[in-house]
Parts: sequence; structure tokens; C-alpha cells
Amino acid sequence: MVQTYGIVPENSSEPGARNAGEHAALLGGERNTTTKPPIKPDGHATIVSCISNLSNTIIGSGMLTFPLAMASAGIIPGIITCILSGSVAGFGLYLLSLCATQTPHRRSSFFAVAQLTFPKAAVFFDAAIAIKCFGVSISYLIIVKGLMPNVVQSFYHVLTPPATNPPPWTLNGGNWITLFMIILVPLAFLRHLNSLRHTSYVALFSVAYLVVIVIVCYFWPLQGMPTRGEVRLIHFTPNFVSTFPIQVFAFTCSQNLFPLYNEVKHNSQERMNIIIGGSIGAATLTYEIIAVFGYLTFGSKVGANIIAMYPSTSLFIAVGQFAIVILVLFSYPLQVHPCRNCLDKVFHPGHAHPPVKTIMESEESEESEESDDEVDDDEPKHTDMTTFKHAILTSAIIASGFTIAYIVDDLQMVLSFVGSTGSTTISFILPGLFYWKLTRDDPSKSKTLNRAALGLAFYGGLIFVFCLGFNIYQVAHPPSIEKGALDL
Repeated sequence: MVQTYGIVPENSSEPGARNAGEHAALLGGERNTTTKPPIKPDGHATIVSCISNLSNTIIGSGMLTFPLAMASAGIIPGIITCILSGSVAGFGLYLLSLCATQTPHRRSSFFAVAQLTFPKAAVFFDAAIAIKCFGVSISYLIIVKGLMPNVVQSFYHVLTPPATNPPPWTLNGGNWITLFMIILVPLAFLRHLNSLRHTSYVALFSVAYLVVIVIVCYFWPLQGMPTRGEVRLIHFTPNFVSTFPIQVFAFTCSQNLFPLYNEVKHNSQERMNIIIGGSIGAATLTYEIIAVFGYLTFGSKVGANIIAMYPSTSLFIAVGQFAIVILVLFSYPLQVHPCRNCLDKVFHPGHAHPPVKTIMESEESEESEESDDEVDDDEPKHTDMTTFKHAILTSAIIASGFTIAYIVDDLQMVLSFVGSTGSTTISFILPGLFYWKLTRDDPSKSKTLNRAALGLAFYGGLIFVFCLGFNIYQVAHPPSIEKGALDL
């Protein structure tokens, strides 16, 4: 069987397909007269680990703002917009998974797909993704830097006598991110996302704990909680303009879709659909529960950070605040990983991989078995990042990000520009354009899906313009920041 760059042949239910040459030799055929090189190992990541890593990429501290988003529109619109945002993001991931089948075996990336569609812009796409992921990784460190002093004070308030004060060094956020780098640096140096599955399990446990807090405090309110404001089914307010993008970007995870596609065992479309559906579904359910119960608990008085609305006078809430730190902390390596991969393409694009072909081109050319062997032999040399380069890029990302986070306390406006443009590009615009370009001249592909992909790109363009314009407006008219808001 001629191996082509396209839909992965190992997913076939024909176990003997790979050994066609051996079978021919046994039957007296002349197809294979030389010994084939060993078949490259298949992926090693399980569906559970992929869903965990992708869910951890999606769910961040931004979920604490969802009750405020629901308060800006009412329960029914809040539920609908959350489901709509999740569905659109899931559709973008689905299109990327379809595009991944057109790239070399286990070598999918934004760069690889861009070479098939917009080759001259491939490097620029990766540069934009790298900047976006780098900015988000810095924001995670800044969030931890701001939260840890409050967490320490909460634990001292709960566990020690009133006259006992925490040591001064524990109230310095810079000291905490310095200590946490002891944990984060080894995690950031890991090459594969599957290696981060255990930290994702811990982070998702933290998410579950926060969900429990919101539900329990609704049915059994804590002493000292503010009285509930007005609760409405439908009630649009001016804040809806600023909270809607929060829901749109809360599902951003496209930067890690391709690495998961490369690592998962037997990356058939069915398995990728399970990973995408499981991750988006888990995130949507989490957001909806926090939004509904948080809004029902505080009504129109809910703030931008739901956890800050609960009095930190109990160990139950203090642990919940620390759970946010854990969640953000273990999301950091999931941003360093795609940032490093994209920078690899930016600084040495020719090293990424040899020119790739679509399925149709490969089938029309009917390359010989010897040509397949040469591709298999050459591919690792053109795709695998060297240990030295891996170390240099990782060290540069960590060192520069840590320095910025240690010195700067607020990058909110800069990150809002980077996030709104970068997240929109990789979640909506590129998935839509990539699939549209790959399939527009392919009569075997659904024209409806092709048009839907173009519609997704158009939707992303509208979100891009809206969010960019809104950020520019905020620069000209700075909003008042509510107490307890997170700098995301």
C-alpha cells in the first residue's frame, strides 16, 4: 500500500495493510525486495489524558467571571450564549482535526496546515500564536502573584489566633512565583502534552472543588455573605458588551489541538470527536453550573470574581482560593508547550518538515514504495526539535516570562489586545479559512461544511473587529475595575 500524506492509514481496520510488501514476497511477488524500516510507533496518549489536557487548557480562572456575565443578560440568555460559544469553539476544533488529516503522519501543526493553504503566511501565523500563548503564560504568573498573599491571609485568619500575623515574606507575590518556578520549570521542559496529564488531573480536581463551593453556598449560605440582589430570566444591561467576549474566549484551546492529535493512540476522526466533544462539553457544563448558581446566590450584586464574594472566614473557602492558584499554576505549562513549538517554526521554518502533499495529490502521483521509505527516513530529521534548541527556547520563554511577571503587576490592557486578536485568529479565523481552502475544489467534500467553515472565519472576523474596537474604546475611556476582579 502506498503511504500518503493524508488520512492516517494506521486507523484502518486492516491490520495486514502495512505488511503488504511482506505478503507479496511470501506469495512470490516482486513488490518488496528490500527490508522495510521499522514502522514508527503509534501515539501513546489515551483519550482520557487528552480530554483532561484539553479541558485544562480551556478552563481557567476566567470561569469566575461567568456569574457576572449571566447577570448582564439574565439566566436564559446567559445559558444560551455559553452553549453557543462552546458550540462555535467546538466546531473550530472539529475543522482543525479534519485539516490535521491532510498533514504528514503525526506531524500536524498550524504551520503544516498553513503550508498547504497559505504557505507565505505560515510563519506569521505561528508568530501570532506564540505571542498569544506567551502573553497568557505571563498572565497566569501575574494571577498567582496577586492571589497568593490573599490566600496566605485567609489561611492565617482561619487557622491561627486573631493576633497572629503571617510572616512579611509570605505577603510578597514575587516570592511565591519564585518558589513555584521550582515546580513549573521541570513541567515546562516536558516535550509531550501527555506528560502533563497528571497535573491536569489535579487542576481539574480544583475546578470540581470550586463547583462544589458554588453549589453548597447556594443551598447553605455562609455567615457574612451579602444579601442577594435581583434575579431575572431575561435582563440585558450595558455590561453585556464587555462580558460576552469573556464567554467567547473562555473556550480557547486550539493551540493544543494539533499536539494532542499527534500523540493520541489511533487518531481516527471518531476518537478526535470524542476528545473535542468531551472537553468542550465538560467546560460548558462547568461554566453553566458556576454561572447559574453564582448568579442565583448573589443576583445583580454578583462581582467579577465569584470566589471573592464568599467570606474567607472558613477553611472551606480558604481551600477554594488556593484551588484557584493550583488551577492557574498547572495551566502554565500548557501555554509554554505550544509557544515553544511555534517559535521553533518561526526561527527555523525550513527545519519544520519537508513539503507536504494533500491526499488527492498523493493519490494521483502514486509514489513508489521506495519513495515512502525515504520519507519515513527523512521525516524525523526534519520535524523533531533538537535537545539543544528545545532547551534554549524553553529557557528563553520561562526566563523572560518570569522576569516580566515579577516586575509588572498589571498587563491587563496589553493582554486584552493580544488575547482578543490572537484567540479570535486561532479559534475561528484560521480553522475556517484552512478547511475552506483545503476543500473548496474537492468535489468529494461537503459543500455545506465548506460554507460553514467560511462562515466561521467570517464570524471570527466580526469578533476580531468588535473586540479590538472595544479595547480601543476602553483605552480612551478607562472603566472602573470592580473589587475582586481578576486580571485575565
